[in-house]
Amino acid sequence: MCRNIKTLFNFEPPATEDEIHASALQFVRKLSGFNKPSQSNEAAFDLAVTEVSDAARKLLISLQTNAPARDREIEAEKARERSRLRFG
Repeated sequence: MCRNIKTLFNFEPPATEDEIHASALQFVRKLSGFNKPSQSNEAAFDLAVTEVSDAARKLLISLQTNAPARDREIEAEKARERSRLRFG
């Protein structure tokens, strides 16, 4: 599951709300062991995703770096190349 959590810091353009939420969702899924929680656990699960999203957003806003921002397309191409080499 956690393979879908991508680095969100220091990219141009910056991470979107959807990307932050998707990472939070994957994190909560991993912690809870639920892909989709039962109705009795849904409220707690959803609250956890919201709180993790908020924490991630605050973290991304507060981080600083002197490194130049990475380009999303270049990083995506590097990932595709690694995948091609790994899986053929």
